Amino acid sequence: MDKDQRSDSPSAKASVDLSRDVFMRDLIRELAGTLEDVIGLEDAAGYISVVGQLIGEKIDSEYKKALSIDRLNQRQVGDVLVDLKRRIDGRFYIVEETEDRIVFGNSQCPFGDKVIGRPSMCMMTSNVFGHIAAENLGYSKVVLEETIAEGHSGCRVVVHLRPTGDAMAAKGREYVAG
Repeated sequence: MDKDQRSDSPSAKASVDLSRDVFMRDLIRELAGTLEDVIGLEDAAGYISVVGQLIGEKIDSEYKKALSIDRLNQRQVGDVLVDLKRRIDGRFYIVEETEDRIVFGNSQCPFGDKVIGRPSMCMMTSNVFGHIAAENLGYSKVVLEETIAEGHSGCRVVVHLRPTGDAMAAKGREYVAG
């Protein structure tokens, strides 16, 4: 038996809610909370946005490679955004889709209850969605109308695909193809 595997010890049999997934979600929650407390919500969101952009670039590249295409069309963007959240245990779905925007609903955050009270963590969604939409369609503006982090029962995320009057009037983050 490996000396690191002591499955017969009392601690190994203790009912402790700890797994790699729980640990990583706790870690991200505490990092976000520390940033929010030390530098403020806006700056914390900015730091998390940088990480979200890098993750968005990686995910966008992976989907295009897997689909053997150079650019996603609007329908594919919507499908990819729903699918990537599904793969990480989110429950996003398309509420409405027009040529100007895609509206998403969500009933389960990939971070689970660890996101509650940590709105800066929502910048992961904003930046991943914004980056993928902009890189493939040229422009996006992501508006987080409702979030689980802010105490709502679900999320409502609007991804504007064109700089229309409605998009310009909405409070959100703009993204352009890089």
